[in-house]
Amino acid sequence: MPTGPGGSIWTVDSARAGVTRRTADGTQRGKSVNAYKTEFIEFMVRSNVLTFGDFVAKSGRKTPYFVNTGRYRTGVQLGQLARFYADSIEKELDRNFDVLFGPAYKGIPLVAATSIELASRGHDVGFCFNRKETKDHGEGGSLVGWELGEGDRVLIVEDVTTAGTSIRETVPLLQAAADVRLAGLVVAVDRKERGTGDKSALAEVGEAFSMKTFSIVDIEDIVEHLSTHDVDGRRIITDELRERILAYRAQYGARN
Repeated sequence: MPTGPGGSIWTVDSARAGVTRRTADGTQRGKSVNAYKTEFIEFMVRSNVLTFGDFVAKSGRKTPYFVNTGRYRTGVQLGQLARFYADSIEKELDRNFDVLFGPAYKGIPLVAATSIELASRGHDVGFCFNRKETKDHGEGGSLVGWELGEGDRVLIVEDVTTAGTSIRETVPLLQAAADVRLAGLVVAVDRKERGTGDKSALAEVGEAFSMKTFSIVDIEDIVEHLSTHDVDGRRIITDELRERILAYRAQYGARN
């Protein structure tokens, strides 16, 4: 059984659609999806990863909020982040994957930390990542870590998807390395923005590559929680900021 901190055993409670923690003596401590999501949202705020203001996303869109996983800067933060990813992965995929793949650069610590967390729960999987530039000396190649083989079920681990650009760049690298199967794509935050059509970028890449896609939270979860609840005595999303986000979503949000 997968274990968590202090010898606790974590299982998926499908009846509650949440994560249940079972202690060593068999006592269950459940956590609803809503509680699980709000915990992660507040964790991002306190880590200064989820910020609001004026930004430009990789897609070129001017956005009033930004998720920068590069601001997770301590071992404690990375360990907590890995637990959120592992919980989401176990809930959505159970153990139906063999390898974690992290697109460079931000995906690299994500797959390393998440693989450690999964191993602590009794599920030891490989992980690999790509180089930005192909190495022409030493072992060479564009991938580092687990050597992909025919039939490997690969789960891609990303921080956030806006237009799906990085995933469309990533999948050909994996398919060029070996005849792999795409087990899925997990992101921390689904911005629920349109890709090339009216559907969300996350839904589009899922359909394009016939793989399951899911997120720990999405922008609707974030707006709902942070506009109605304080974090450490501070209202993060004010009425004015909420209107800006809604206007942005009206322009770029998925229409499905």
